[in-house]
Amino acid sequence: MENISIGRTLTVLMAGAFISILNQTLINVAIPHLMSDFNVSATTVQWLSTAYMLVNGVLIPISAYLIESYGTRSLFLFAMICFTLGSAVCGIAPSFSIMMIGRVIQAVGAGLIMPLITNIFLAVFPPEKRGSAMGTMGIVMIFAPAIGPTLSGWIVQNYTWRILFYMMIPLGVLDILLAIKWLKNVTKLSYPKLDTAGAIFSTIGFGALLYGFSEAGSKGWTSLEVMSMLVIGIIFIVMFIVRELTSSEPLLEFRVFKYDVFTLSTVIGSFTNMAMLGAMILLPIYLQNIKGFTPLQSGLLMLPGALLMGVMSPIAGALFDRIGARPLAIIGLAITAFTTWEFSKLTIDSTYAHMMVLYTARMFGMSMLMMTVQTAGLNQLPPHLGSHGTAMSNTMRQIAGSIGTALLVTVMSTRTTLHLADYSNTITTHDQVLMENINQYGQQLAAATGAPAPSGLTLAVQSLYSQAATHSTINGINDAFIVATFITLAGLFFSLFLRRAPHASVPKVQE
Repeated sequence: MENISIGRTLTVLMAGAFISILNQTLINVAIPHLMSDFNVSATTVQWLSTAYMLVNGVLIPISAYLIESYGTRSLFLFAMICFTLGSAVCGIAPSFSIMMIGRVIQAVGAGLIMPLITNIFLAVFPPEKRGSAMGTMGIVMIFAPAIGPTLSGWIVQNYTWRILFYMMIPLGVLDILLAIKWLKNVTKLSYPKLDTAGAIFSTIGFGALLYGFSEAGSKGWTSLEVMSMLVIGIIFIVMFIVRELTSSEPLLEFRVFKYDVFTLSTVIGSFTNMAMLGAMILLPIYLQNIKGFTPLQSGLLMLPGALLMGVMSPIAGALFDRIGARPLAIIGLAITAFTTWEFSKLTIDSTYAHMMVLYTARMFGMSMLMMTVQTAGLNQLPPHLGSHGTAMSNTMRQIAGSIGTALLVTVMSTRTTLHLADYSNTITTHDQVLMENINQYGQQLAAATGAPAPSGLTLAVQSLYSQAATHSTINGINDAFIVATFITLAGLFFSLFLRRAPHASVPKVQE
């Protein structure tokens, strides 16, 4: 670890993190344009995100093995080369299938970058300084999603979505050149044996589970495909856990859960990710599909909250070093729970300013949680479990995030259908007063549009159905936010038991 410039190392790492996170937030706004250009359905185009998530989920468990076998420098260079190459393939893609290949290559790089960076931070900084260091990294991790939707909305409205990928290439090449010059290995190589059976079990298990939850939103939880994938996923994950607990050189060390603070922090982080990522899908649906805002306006609404989160990240890190994670987690989750509950009261008349204030306050609460809780858990682990703890924490968060997204989207769609059925049941031909009102409304519509009088009833029914569908969707989104509130409250409950554990790594360093 001699002659390592922390400033240069951080510059290279945070640039890589920024590029990979920025790319993920850019593509969401471009999805309608990709559907049009490649002539594919929403279910098909969703695979650009689903496949990305699957590859990430599969790679994270073997990240610990790769770091200990190939070193941080070689692995970071490999990850950035993959990411940059994938961006080039996506940018020039003549068809959807080529685009998918590019996204998978990108995902290989991005799936390695985040656990790699966390491990380097754990190796470079002593436990008492990790809060501030992780807070500094949090600025980049939050600033990228802050500018992503706004930048993407502007580019897609004025130019072509291909620029979203082309712009990644020079950024990636620059970071690769800086890594070649400045980045050095900061962890010792132990060259463990690859647990092949564990790798196969985890790949099938996590892959099937994430696929099942990803498809549940569109095909329903009772779909044979979804249920079979979830069952296969659970069976292989159980096999994976049994394998890892009995292996002398496990791929992913489940014994990290012997450390209580790490276990609690992982549970809290999982609940936080479920609520955050799921709700971030719901709000754009409301803003664009119900309120009719453009992608750029939607991105701008989220900008103040994301910028505040970036400003608060180093402050939360410094506070963590002084007072620990528990008070920050309790206050942060309380604010998040309250604002999430307020989002369950959306109406057709909710104002842009009201939603911006709510979203900004929600991000303020989240800013106290994202890095501090994870750092508290990792600080308790001894050095030889650092990379395994990082891999375990990131794996659990990744799975929880995809489960949360699938759960909340499914709640929204099923409850929307239910609300629409309720509206339909109230409109019956037996209700004479209601039918007279509809006929009168139809006559007014026919007169206003110059349509023949007999078609007025049809216009009235169509208008009422459209309004009922809109209100049903709003109610469905509100129901999903109620579920997200309960998920956040579960995280708040567990945060009450967090404690400031002594650093298990200190005696190891002194030896």
